[in-house]
Amino acid sequence: MGKDSIQTAVAGASGYAGLELARLLLHHPRLQGRAPVFVGRDAEPVRLTEMHPQLADNNGSSGLLVEPFSWELLQERGVELLFLATPHEQSRSWVPEALAHGLRVVDLSGAWRLRAHENRAIYGFHDADAALASQVQAKSVYGLPELHRECIRKAQLVANPGCYATSVILALKPLVAAGWVDLDRGIVCDSKSGVSGAGKAPTASTHFMYAADNLSAYAVFGHRHMGEMLEQLGLEETQITFTPHLLPIPRGILSTTYVTFRQKKEAAEVDACLREFYAASPMVRIFSGRGKTSTHLPQIQYSVRTNYCDIGFQMAKDGRRCIVVSCLDNLLKGAAGQAVENMNLMCGWDEAEGLA
Repeated sequence: MGKDSIQTAVAGASGYAGLELARLLLHHPRLQGRAPVFVGRDAEPVRLTEMHPQLADNNGSSGLLVEPFSWELLQERGVELLFLATPHEQSRSWVPEALAHGLRVVDLSGAWRLRAHENRAIYGFHDADAALASQVQAKSVYGLPELHRECIRKAQLVANPGCYATSVILALKPLVAAGWVDLDRGIVCDSKSGVSGAGKAPTASTHFMYAADNLSAYAVFGHRHMGEMLEQLGLEETQITFTPHLLPIPRGILSTTYVTFRQKKEAAEVDACLREFYAASPMVRIFSGRGKTSTHLPQIQYSVRTNYCDIGFQMAKDGRRCIVVSCLDNLLKGAAGQAVENMNLMCGWDEAEGLA
């Protein structure tokens, strides 16, 4: 877009990611004086601060409304970029219409992330117009700035990545791309997420009495983010095993990934590989893997409530086995913060503006 400011809109501000997105946009330096248009599925307008009292300030936020959604309303308000923090099926239905209305879209759902039908099948989408859906899918850019920065700048539709997928892909991509990983030995990824990763609607496995004082694995060999890892890392399903777990904390993800190198490597080589790959990525922090004993590895407390993905590693004495640890906030770098990163790129602004 190349503008000093734009008019944005947010559909689906009621959820956890929607709340974080609203907070970031309301305080974004480029959007001061141009509050987002908030739209939802309620038949009558609702005050944003009634939905999220923590957004109240002395600068007029109490007057902002979440209004009934319509394309006419977005057009009247001059909306140029639409954020969808909506269920997968809703985004799958709305995005073709949004593009037809000339809007640029950042979609936080999983509706348009996956190119391969076999990976997308887990969502069970039933497109009213399969040919149109195929055309839209071809336009979609996977919104991981560290991998697709230049394509995101020109995109009309950006599919924001999943939170688990972001943590795993960023940890592995430099090493896989370098051809260092022995894929015949397989990759094992053990990921743990706070309860907010499951969304705002309570379920039998996310309410307090189940999650507190507990740690549980779920969606084993069947998590929706697995397809993103396969496509973005260029792996076959048999080459990586991913198991997500539910942590009894509100937010944050820690992924521990186990790889074996094809040839012996020094810690300094691994450190250099990661730093070189992410040299132009302001939202990735590399924790040094050098040291004779234990190293300073990422922890959830270091990255929570920030938009950083922290990556660190530890080498075995044999120089071939390596454990990579990555941490991020599932609601920020794993959702709303990354969506704002993508907006910044689409508008020609600094990638980290409003985030660092």
